[in-house]
Amino acid sequence: MISLDPDVSSLVDAYRTCEFATLGPDGTPLAWPTLTLRQPDGSFVITTTLAFAQKAVNVRRDGRVALLFSDPTGSGRDLPPQVLVSGSALSPESVLVSPEGLEAYWAMVFARQPGNRAYLRGPMRRLMDWYFVRLRIDVEPTAVTTLPAFRPQKRASMSATGLVGAEALAQAPSAVLGARDRSGAPVLFRVEAVADAPAGGYRVDVPAGIEALDGPGSLLMHHHDELVAGQANALVRGRLQTDGTGRRLFVPERVVEPMRLRTPLDLLRLVRRNKQATRRYRDRRGISPAPVQWDRFRHLAG
Repeated sequence: MISLDPDVSSLVDAYRTCEFATLGPDGTPLAWPTLTLRQPDGSFVITTTLAFAQKAVNVRRDGRVALLFSDPTGSGRDLPPQVLVSGSALSPESVLVSPEGLEAYWAMVFARQPGNRAYLRGPMRRLMDWYFVRLRIDVEPTAVTTLPAFRPQKRASMSATGLVGAEALAQAPSAVLGARDRSGAPVLFRVEAVADAPAGGYRVDVPAGIEALDGPGSLLMHHHDELVAGQANALVRGRLQTDGTGRRLFVPERVVEPMRLRTPLDLLRLVRRNKQATRRYRDRRGISPAPVQWDRFRHLAG
């Protein structure tokens, strides 16, 4: 494991979220927004609900991962540099229903997302119990790359392009592209996806110093407010390729699990879907439900 420079550590700590990429069963880099805590030894800890356990399942099969700190919303910094962390991850099979051993992580979650404290009270507990049933992922950094702050030059028009993922990608001025380097490990970098309907995809630029080979990839759109609420995200799977002129094109194939929380109905649909996914994960592994340790979570929430 390598150590982060103090200035880079401070920068990473300021970011409210990061993009976390694992390798899917077919080798596609799949990225999702997440909260992560840098630990005193320089490693990172992430957790995921059973409803979104695929990140942990992917890590158990192939521990090569990437974290990109690129969205400064809520950081208090104006256009800070981006930080790409390549690493090796482990995810134990243990299902966690208590913050024990992760007290600093959960304190960070409640501080960055104060709205989540409502999940610990009254009828919300019944709806949101799945949120506190988690798997742990630990990441040891193996390489760190600092990239310039990302400044979108223009908001590309996505309307009427007919391209897969156009509606999702139009929700934000930039997206995060997941690709693979020469070793097959995932890499992440922020791009301005410019629709090129005649070419059948989105034009993207690879930053200097980043190796991104042609092959399976993904485009992640996500955004949140200063308190990491009002979230929306969507992942577009496809392929990164190079045309005859050397330009890079991301060819979309399908959109995966878009999330948009705009109305109470959106939240109810999300709750129902995630409760079902949590139950499926347990059933497939023969795991009996254990009660969430509400008192311990409330103590950390303050």
